[in-house]
Amino acid sequence: MKSKAKPERTPAAPDHAQGRFATLRFERDVAAPLSALWQAWTAPAARALWSAPTPSVTVKFLEADTRVGGREVSLCKVEGQPDIRCECGWLALQPALRSVNYELVSSGNVTQSAALVTADFSGTDERSRLTVTVQLSSLAEDMEAGYRQGFNAGLDNLGAIARRTMVLQRVIRAPRSVVWNSWMNAETLPQWWGPDGFSCRTKRIDLRAGGEWVFDMIAPDGKVFPNHHLYGEVQPEERIAYALLWGENGPKHADAWVSFEDQNGATKVTLGMVFSTEAEFQEAKGFGAVELGLQTLGKLEHFIESRR
Repeated sequence: MKSKAKPERTPAAPDHAQGRFATLRFERDVAAPLSALWQAWTAPAARALWSAPTPSVTVKFLEADTRVGGREVSLCKVEGQPDIRCECGWLALQPALRSVNYELVSSGNVTQSAALVTADFSGTDERSRLTVTVQLSSLAEDMEAGYRQGFNAGLDNLGAIARRTMVLQRVIRAPRSVVWNSWMNAETLPQWWGPDGFSCRTKRIDLRAGGEWVFDMIAPDGKVFPNHHLYGEVQPEERIAYALLWGENGPKHADAWVSFEDQNGATKVTLGMVFSTEAEFQEAKGFGAVELGLQTLGKLEHFIESRR
């Protein structure tokens, strides 16, 4: 997809000014639900997948906290060149409507640019629209061109990620600590995980960053589905991120994350998955992955209720 709107630029700054100023505008129509686009834009696990503008750039996340007042710090690495540090601070988050963040770009402890980034969202269950406005103050000569190129490439990546993102949500009537402890507990997780009628047979389980869960899911008819979860991030009572493999050390078929949010004494659980290909996403939707996933979250709530 290409930007449909021409970037608007403010008048050039006087020669004696210490920066160059521009307002850039980018628009995308995405063939994905608004909920998927919002999660792809804000969830750290998803942002790590689309933020690199080209395959030659590696983005390493050092810190990620997508809350008002939180920040994201990453390093852009290109072989043979100094690392570029990007700090993103979240100023406003209105789910599925708008986000506002500042962005500071530096290299070698020297700030190169500062920007205010506003993203506006709209859409339906089938399609969504994103408008990004970047108010840029750059201290380096070529930053405007770099921003234009970087945002265009990143938003193209974002659209591709959103089209294969599945989002499942459920509000569970229990405190966040209870929901978290039911999920991130080696004894309890296998007791409720899976759709209605399925059971789990664990081979190894280690629920921490760098840990894994190797297990079989057993269908009501006895069919066995080997699974392997590799945990990349664990932020207690906040979120987890993990990769889903087809069986032990098998090929990856999705990157997933779970977030836990307080909601009037209850807990909003969001389970997001970015499938490795759009074909796998469509196949999963075809065999009822959304319904089966919602059944899994329902089993979690019933499990918690049964232990009260």
